[in-house]
Amino acid sequence: MINPIYSPTSERYNNGMKYRRCGKSGILLPEISLGFWHNFGDVNTLANALEMSHYAFDHGINHFDLANNYGPSYGSAEETFGILMKKSFLPYRDELFISSKAGFDMWPGPYGNWGSRKYLMASLNQSLKRMNLDYVDLFYSHRYDPETPLEETLQALVDIVRQGKALYVGISRWPHEASQIAYEYLAARDVPCLIYQGCYNLFRRYPETEGILKQAKENGVGFISFSPLAEGLLTDRYLNGIPQDSRIAHGGHLKKEKLTENVLAKIKALNEVAQRRGQTLAEMALAWILKDDYVTSVLIGSSSVGQLEKNLKALNSTPFTQEELDEINRICQIG
Repeated sequence: MINPIYSPTSERYNNGMKYRRCGKSGILLPEISLGFWHNFGDVNTLANALEMSHYAFDHGINHFDLANNYGPSYGSAEETFGILMKKSFLPYRDELFISSKAGFDMWPGPYGNWGSRKYLMASLNQSLKRMNLDYVDLFYSHRYDPETPLEETLQALVDIVRQGKALYVGISRWPHEASQIAYEYLAARDVPCLIYQGCYNLFRRYPETEGILKQAKENGVGFISFSPLAEGLLTDRYLNGIPQDSRIAHGGHLKKEKLTENVLAKIKALNEVAQRRGQTLAEMALAWILKDDYVTSVLIGSSSVGQLEKNLKALNSTPFTQEELDEINRICQIG
C-alpha cells in the first residue's frame, strides 16, 4: 500500500502549542521542540520517524533540532530528515525552523572535529546535502574548542550567515567567559548570537548556577534546554526497576551506573510531588524548566507518538507554588 501524501492539519497552530520570543530576535520558537539526537538514525524505522515528525508538526512543533553526528550512525539522523523533507515537508519549508551543529567528532583526521573554520564549513556543507536543504535556519558551534582561536570559530559562524547557508547562529555547551566573548564578537559584526543550547534539568543546573541563563538574557540571547528529562531518568520508567526496552537496558548513552540508590530515591520523591500536582514526573520536569522566561524552548527526544503526546501535556501545567519549588529543590539537593 502506498502511503498517502502528508497533509498537515490546518489547526496545527491552534492545537495548544505556545511560542516564546528567542532573546531579542524576531524569532518565536515553540515551547517544546523536537530533537533528533536518538530515534531518527539508521537503526530506527523510517515509518516511526515519519509518524513522530508528522504528529509534532500537526501539534505546532515547527522546530526540529539536529547535528552532524546524530544517529546512530553519524549523519544518519540528517539523512532521515532529508527523506522527511522530500516525502512530507518540502511544501512547508518556510514554516519550519531547522537547526544543525558541528563540534564533535564526525570523520577521521584533524579536520573532522572541534571548531576550526575548515571543519565547521565542511560539516555544514555535508549536512545540507544530507538534509536536502539549501540553508539551515540555525547553525551551532556544538562545543567550545580550547585550542582553536575563538576568533576563528566565531568568524566562521559570521561567514556562514553571510554566505546564506544559515540564517542565524548559536553556541552550545560554551563556558561563561567564552560565551560573553562570542556574544560581543558576533553582535559587533551584525550577526548576533540567536540562542545558547545547554543541558538543563532538575538534576543538572549548571546553566543556572554558572550564570549561563542570566548572561544569555542580559545579552538578548535565547536559551534552549536539551536532555530535559535527564535521558529518561526524570520519567516513571525507572521507578520499579530497569525495563528491558529502556536506554539503560540497551547499553546506550545512559549507563546503569547513573541510576544509583540516591538518584532513585530522588526520582521517587519527585514523582510524589508530580502526582500531587496531577502530573506525570516527565510533565512536571518539563514544566519546571519552562517555569520562567529565561528559557525559550525545551528540546525533547521521543521514541513514539505516545511519548510525544504525553510530553505535550506539560504545556497545560498549572504554575508552581513557592512551596512546591522549595520542596523540589530540597529533593534534588539530597545527597
